[in-house]
Amino acid sequence: MIELVAFDMAGTTIDDHGLVYVALAESVRETGATVGATDLQQWMGTEKSSAIAALMGLGGVEPEPAAVDAAFARFLEVLARAYRENPPVALPGVEDALRSLGARGIAVALTTGFSDEVAVPLLESLGWTVGTGSKHLLDAVVTTSEVVAGRPAPYLIHHAMEKTGVTDVHAVLAAGDTVVDLLAARNAGVVGVGVLTGAVGRSELERHPHHYILDSVVDVLSLPESSH
Repeated sequence: MIELVAFDMAGTTIDDHGLVYVALAESVRETGATVGATDLQQWMGTEKSSAIAALMGLGGVEPEPAAVDAAFARFLEVLARAYRENPPVALPGVEDALRSLGARGIAVALTTGFSDEVAVPLLESLGWTVGTGSKHLLDAVVTTSEVVAGRPAPYLIHHAMEKTGVTDVHAVLAAGDTVVDLLAARNAGVVGVGVLTGAVGRSELERHPHHYILDSVVDVLSLPESSH
């Protein structure tokens, strides 16, 4: 039985209108690099500073540390503006699904390729709080500010286990809308679920290790592993 679900944020539980990828591409292009759609998709869901460095290199610009830092600062500016103009919202049915999972005694965590600078204001804008008891939607949130490496490393998921006191990887389900979400789940040894609410299609997700491909994280409620 599942004791913990660890869900990605943008594209999985939150509809940010794809703005994180628009901001990522814009900040990289401003360095003079070209950004191919395939390269951008490859780096979806990863820690954003690392993604910027990789995309700069792929786009023909040497990712010098100072240039990467400047591009990351620019990414934060562009994304903050975009979020003000077009605020993110919860994906359909997600809030009720998270509450239902919590009511079943399953701990609910969010993991993300965002750092604290992006994740904290985003959650505050949605009114999603972290804590114990039914008044809080989430039991834990893990950002890339808290781990030595983001996806596809398993550390976001494992740190969510630490925060919620879950010790058995077989009792954990991790879901996300990108390939690196599935790779992180595989590397963490947990049940890996791909969802189709993001920019990656079923055929691409199915090419990578997974246990389930679902239309939405809402469908996790119907899986036998989540029935207590």
